[in-house]
Amino acid sequence: MARVRDVGIDEVPEDAKPVYQRFADEYGPFLNQVKIFAHRPIALRHLMGMLLEMADNPILDKRHLEIAIVTVSAINRCDYCVAHHGSRLLDFGLPRIVIDRILDEDCPGLDPVDRMVRDYAAQVTRDHNRVGDRQFDGLRAHFSETQIVELTLRITLCTFFNKFNDVMMLEMEDEAAIFHNETAKPAEYRAGTPKVE
Repeated sequence: MARVRDVGIDEVPEDAKPVYQRFADEYGPFLNQVKIFAHRPIALRHLMGMLLEMADNPILDKRHLEIAIVTVSAINRCDYCVAHHGSRLLDFGLPRIVIDRILDEDCPGLDPVDRMVRDYAAQVTRDHNRVGDRQFDGLRAHFSETQIVELTLRITLCTFFNKFNDVMMLEMEDEAAIFHNETAKPAEYRAGTPKVE
């Protein structure tokens, strides 16, 4: 159970209801997250609304986006986000071992561009002040500047969501819990100290 009460769609202002409903219905099994963000309809409208608008107008390969999000979430040890976004990587044809070992240098199943995205997400998350020109130039060889801006936005925004979700103690929805429970020890536990509940 989350640390604050759930807010139902009937409690939010009219101008926030379409975002609440659409995010709950279309974005994935994130209903528990929406119920908490609904405490502050401004955040619901703009943060969830932005994610929906980006999904409607994609400029990044969704596989690369999900690799970045799972990497950040594994580093931050956010089980909620690893479960939600890891299952999307399965939908893109990546085997479960990729999700479980995403932080391993020799993670199987990643092509060179996948690895570059994974390594960039890891560097930005672990030590953003040391993103080097060489790493950035590598991105330029495969992505436009607009794509790099969005990739960086989504990587850094992911850390925000990881921290928010864990501090609020969001309960995992059933669909995500099934994915999460399929592995006894996610990759992030092998890479560092397990999170203390």
